[in-house]
Amino acid sequence: MAERYFTPEEANALLDEVRPLAEALVAHRRAIAVTATRQARLVQRIAGNGGDFDPQEPRTLEEDFRREDEAAVQCVEELQRLGVLVKDLDRGLVDFPALRGDEEVLLCWQVGEDEIAYWHGVDEGFAGRKPLPLD
Repeated sequence: MAERYFTPEEANALLDEVRPLAEALVAHRRAIAVTATRQARLVQRIAGNGGDFDPQEPRTLEEDFRREDEAAVQCVEELQRLGVLVKDLDRGLVDFPALRGDEEVLLCWQVGEDEIAYWHGVDEGFAGRKPLPLD
């Protein structure tokens, strides 16, 4: 059972706080992916000939990775503090616990959507999204 249940209206009102956090989370995850790719290329370059790179680059990449990772974790923690369940870090997919009669369901939203317009059962996931209203 969730600590808090949202009505669709309450969840949509909370989007003013959720949206920037979810958008920042997606941006941090993209930056992590870019940094990981740059790190992998650097490792290949070093393994290939051991030269032709800035000796500060490995440290800079590690610092970038750590900073972006910490920022992503902070976004997730803030979203959870608001009572939101983070489902997909890369898409900014979040769920808001809700009730449909006595049944616990989830109001579903992801970065890029204007408002919360879908819900799904707890065991259904994103693929089981149904349009609101809950009845």
